[in-house]
Amino acid sequence: MPTSTLPSIPRFDPGPPTTENLEWADLPVVELSQTRTPEERAALATVARDAMRTFGFFYVVGHGCSPAQNERIFDIADVPFAQVPEEEKRGFVGDIKATGSYRGYKLREYWHIANGVRDQLEHYNMHRSLAEGLQKHPKALQPLIPELRAFAEFNHYEVLHPVLRLLALGMELPEDTFVKIHGFDAPGETYVRFMKYYPRSAADDAATANVYLKGHTDFGTLTVLWSQPVSALQIQTPDGRWKWVRHVPGALVVNAGDALEFLSGGFYRATIHRVVRPPADQADRVRVGAFYFAMCDDGVRLEPVRGSAALERVGVAKRFENEQAPTMEAWRRGRTSAYGQTELVKRDAGVEEEVINGVVVKHYN
Repeated sequence: MPTSTLPSIPRFDPGPPTTENLEWADLPVVELSQTRTPEERAALATVARDAMRTFGFFYVVGHGCSPAQNERIFDIADVPFAQVPEEEKRGFVGDIKATGSYRGYKLREYWHIANGVRDQLEHYNMHRSLAEGLQKHPKALQPLIPELRAFAEFNHYEVLHPVLRLLALGMELPEDTFVKIHGFDAPGETYVRFMKYYPRSAADDAATANVYLKGHTDFGTLTVLWSQPVSALQIQTPDGRWKWVRHVPGALVVNAGDALEFLSGGFYRATIHRVVRPPADQADRVRVGAFYFAMCDDGVRLEPVRGSAALERVGVAKRFENEQAPTMEAWRRGRTSAYGQTELVKRDAGVEEEVINGVVVKHYN
């Protein structure tokens, strides 16, 4: 990513990590610098495979981004929120429900959380290519387009593709099995997303049991989250407990989504995660996040890959029959349009459901 003379923008101070004694998830670490030879990749593939099958989440380090570049990303991530006037933001709001696309802003109070309480988070989404004419951006972001493009390419080629190679090897498939269906310039909606959570009132916290974003699975293949100090992300561990994801300076947090679960025949499972009120020593801070939400090419049908001896040994877990499998585009549009906008059906305690493309989608509160 660029490190030469850069446009001047305000410094964002994320604050210090929490000092509270929380119940942290013991997530594995994948060292991407150890992927230079086939032997190194084969050894690391076992680590990535077991981490993704056990937790669905792991840390990525050794990716090559310097601490200064990492800080710069979070300075940029705050620009669409702190440096764009509210009136200008409204001109770039995405028509999410109609288009099934997150491009542009999602402003606060678009999603219903629980008991009449709506969300207090904004996010701004950019198509990965940042191509001129594809999407217009607020004035404050326009000088940063070259850096945003470099950020997208870094996530795609230096993080996403190496991890996809490891996960393919973990299934005893050719290394490029998943890479081939994640083209940077192919039709699709992989996003760079910046997100900002704002503190809520005590009444809203009480009405939602401190949940800021319900337990859910992502709908793409892999999500890359750039670790930041304000603790709020929790994952549901295999024993059904919620545990916090610890901040690791300079690390990236990678998790599986629905599309990877479908493509891998359940070998890799989309992991349930949620966002909750930060601990007491961080509860009054805003939480700014930087993400890369990866999806395979729009035309890819989300049916299990063939030729995996590892999958044959454990058995295919299908969510639908192959002929009913939606394309990535259909699944993306269905999940995007419905989220936080449809009437959910309550099932077990704390579980709500909706049906999208014939698949039961669960939300955990």
